[in-house]
Amino acid sequence: MILVAGLTVISVEAKPAKEGLQGSKPNIILVMTDDQGYGDLACHGHPYLKTPNLDKLHSQSTRFTDFHASPTCAPTRAALMSGRAPFKNGVTHTILERERMTLKATTIAQVLKTAGYTTGIFGKWHLGDADPYQPDNRGFDESFIHGAGGIGQNYPGTESNPPGNGYFDPAIKHNSTFVKTKGYSTDVFFKQSLAWIKQCRDQKKPFFAYLSTNAPHGPYIVADKYKAPYLGKGQASKDKKGKKGKRRDNSAAFYGMIANIDENMGVLMQKLDEWGLADNTLLIFMTDNGSAAGNYNCGMKGKKGSANEGGSRVPLFMRLPGAIKPNTNITRLTRHYDLFPTLASIAGATIPEGVKLDGRDLLPLINDPQAPWPDRSTVFHKGRWNKKGAAGRWGQGNTDPDQAKYNGFAVRNESWRLVGDALYNIDKDPGETTDVARQHPEIVATMRKTFDTWWADVRPLMVNENATLDTDKPFLDQYLKQEKSRGIPKWIEPKL
Repeated sequence: MILVAGLTVISVEAKPAKEGLQGSKPNIILVMTDDQGYGDLACHGHPYLKTPNLDKLHSQSTRFTDFHASPTCAPTRAALMSGRAPFKNGVTHTILERERMTLKATTIAQVLKTAGYTTGIFGKWHLGDADPYQPDNRGFDESFIHGAGGIGQNYPGTESNPPGNGYFDPAIKHNSTFVKTKGYSTDVFFKQSLAWIKQCRDQKKPFFAYLSTNAPHGPYIVADKYKAPYLGKGQASKDKKGKKGKRRDNSAAFYGMIANIDENMGVLMQKLDEWGLADNTLLIFMTDNGSAAGNYNCGMKGKKGSANEGGSRVPLFMRLPGAIKPNTNITRLTRHYDLFPTLASIAGATIPEGVKLDGRDLLPLINDPQAPWPDRSTVFHKGRWNKKGAAGRWGQGNTDPDQAKYNGFAVRNESWRLVGDALYNIDKDPGETTDVARQHPEIVATMRKTFDTWWADVRPLMVNENATLDTDKPFLDQYLKQEKSRGIPKWIEPKL
């Protein structure tokens, strides 16, 4: 088996997976929410947020309690889709064409299709809005997505959305046709994915459903009934102009968006039971980075965009009755790109020759949380340096990646986290309160060398750094062309 230590490929013998899970070919549903952190769940100790359905899933699942994504969303999605470090896919930002996943990448959807799966994505893609980068050209048979990194967002380059798009009644691209939906975006994405899942069941097709919500990403908008229980309990912030006396409670809406997600997760699990799918469906829940607006962080330092623990540590629950142990914790260090080889292994799919992965198959740990799991160093970088040639606020600060190399990086192994020049003993100091770099210069030197080697590997693969921003907006252009020629049909809400 090929494993990665400091992202240098080495061979390590690992405990084989049980015959019953490897190649068992269950249906797979991967739910990933946007900007919900590790602490934004009642089952993780949140003092007032209520998430009864996710708590139930937590109790039914094997949980990876030291699982890490990237500090921001598009990089996590690139790693998840490719099994490789996001910078190797050219994804170093969430905007300015640097969210586009290289066309050389092989996606997990493409790999699962070789094992007979039909594949669908519902919600947020965020790996390129131009046609060649879209999910229907990257292995997804069914695509129901919004544009850019969020509904309503538009940035220099190709990222765009239909005009006036918002969280209620958004226009969504369904395969090659835009439709005008009715309802709250999270509800719409869950309903559409459930209708597709039911269709797959009726047609007796094994399926991979990637349900990637845009919530609870800002702007923090949700129906009052979800927000009301949290009013006055969160962190108030000034309005956009910073006017004194005009404050809004972003946390209340943020938590209300999570409560709405939780409600939809309850419907999803209920329908899996009702349709006889629960026992043959691997249900996965995770989030894409640290919390953006939460005020409870399990004692971790940093939030979304941070190279500290709180920027990257996220929940990962996996439920497959009879095959994956319920109410079980796996405490070993794991990463987002580990899911690619894991899903391929469970599906019995063959990863094409020449596809080099940074991830490890998690099945040995799923089978036995105490299984041998050689330590490895893994690298984080927030990226997000500015763009050459970008106008206005995008043109300020460092535009050369090499000048931003040491700005916002971290190296982590089972015991230590190096964040810039600061070293933290994660075993003894999970909150990263005490920098012990002076006491352990040899560890700092080793981890810094790991990072330098990693940077040398990924730097030539940052293929989007010089991409022009003087380009058409295909996503928006397609919408406008359809609107003019034949109109935007109303979405037919599925009856479940």
